[in-house]
Amino acid sequence: MKVAVLDDYHGAFLEAPPVLRLRQRATVVVHTRQLALTERQTALAGVEAIIALRERTRFDAAFFQDASDLRLISQTGGVGPHLDLEAATRAGVLVATARLAGSPSTVELTFGLILAVMRRIPQSDRAIREGRWETPYGRTLTGKTLGIVGLGRIGTEVARVAQAFGMQVVAWGRRLTLEHAAQVGVRAVSLEELLASADVVSVHLALNAGTRGLLDATKLRLMRPEAYFINTARGAIVDEAALVELLREGRIAGAGLDVFAEEPLPADSPLRALDNVVLTPHAGWPADSSYAGFADAAVRNIEAYMDGAPANVVNPEAAGRREASQGTR
Repeated sequence: MKVAVLDDYHGAFLEAPPVLRLRQRATVVVHTRQLALTERQTALAGVEAIIALRERTRFDAAFFQDASDLRLISQTGGVGPHLDLEAATRAGVLVATARLAGSPSTVELTFGLILAVMRRIPQSDRAIREGRWETPYGRTLTGKTLGIVGLGRIGTEVARVAQAFGMQVVAWGRRLTLEHAAQVGVRAVSLEELLASADVVSVHLALNAGTRGLLDATKLRLMRPEAYFINTARGAIVDEAALVELLREGRIAGAGLDVFAEEPLPADSPLRALDNVVLTPHAGWPADSSYAGFADAAVRNIEAYMDGAPANVVNPEAAGRREASQGTR
């Protein structure tokens, strides 16, 4: 069996123990750069399983035509907008998800952004390098209120770290129960109350039809002038143009953004010119612990498939499509 790991820009899977284990049963090719369209068909010839790193390659009908031998995608994380599940099913390709129990890298980056924007760390570093000694007026986390939009796996861990900093935490989620909020030690509130009361608003929602554009201009204007906005989830959850306007006019104090409506962030994006914004390049998940967890989960899905018992498959009907098409040949 031939397996391809796509888009491993950091080479994290080259010597990962689960991949070394898989090499004992299969031929594994790790691609450390994105395949060009002109080379995709040749590179994927004979590949029966792919490990897909997050959302770096778009899996559409054209992709499945190029990868005609493909039977399984072991997707790190969940199924996102990059993967046309209907096209995969029509092509007879099973899609197995490989979720992590937690995501400490995203939790830690969330607080890296909070601290960076509230204490103006990047601006201070830049000033010193340019020969200026400008002591910034910073704001502490202790005693402030953190509003978490989406108290799922990541949001729950963010709440616990925030409490260690001495922050009060309020949270909102479409499926948030009072019981879960109580277990985490946070107060469940409406989204409008959260935006109006929090000193820091941090977004931890999955992107779907119900969350796309959720934080529109009307909702963002509920935030107070001294509040900060943090997003390590997905850019499309927020009206980016409205956020830029609020930041530019000083109607909120600042923002720390790891995700954007368009990635990479366009060269002409007004966010690049704002001094009250800290930007990172969707760096929440690519870290040692995340890569290790994804490698283990993704390889286990492939091993289960090789053993004849596919696991964590979101489109089991694809197997029938493959059998039917083979039967008509």
